[in-house]
Amino acid sequence: MSAETITTALFLITAVVASAVLINAVYPVISNMAGTFSSTTHESDVRIRTDFKIIATYASQGSGTAQVWMKNIGGEQIPLPDIQRADVFGGATGEFSHLAHTGDILNNNQWTETFTNPEYDLNGNQYWDPGETVKVTLKTTIPSTGNKVYFQFALPDGIWRSTEFTVS
Repeated sequence: MSAETITTALFLITAVVASAVLINAVYPVISNMAGTFSSTTHESDVRIRTDFKIIATYASQGSGTAQVWMKNIGGEQIPLPDIQRADVFGGATGEFSHLAHTGDILNNNQWTETFTNPEYDLNGNQYWDPGETVKVTLKTTIPSTGNKVYFQFALPDGIWRSTEFTVS
């Protein structure tokens, strides 16, 4: 009977040690997976809640500029640096190019935003809040009156909108 007790005790100790080793090996992996899942879920949520709409456009061949007004219609705030890091494409339809951001005087193939002005950033918090508008001005090849201009605005997180509009 004591041999069975010792054998049972050894099996029990072995099972407890094996369980501890298994838990110590598996728990960090599960914890890491949970963190990755949580991060991915958050990023997906932000992408789903980020949305904006092009609400007005204007282009003039004489000045070589186009203006586009966009409204944040999503539920997410977009920081000003994300607006400034956006990819902007513009120009004559079929002949547009990737434009560089500038904060100063516009040269050819550049764009700038008007946002920090109180009429656009309504609460002055440097975020493109839901309901606020941003104005993008681009200087590029503008075709003659009656022809089409292409415009595309892509945020760093991949949300983008594009439009074609007629030169006035």
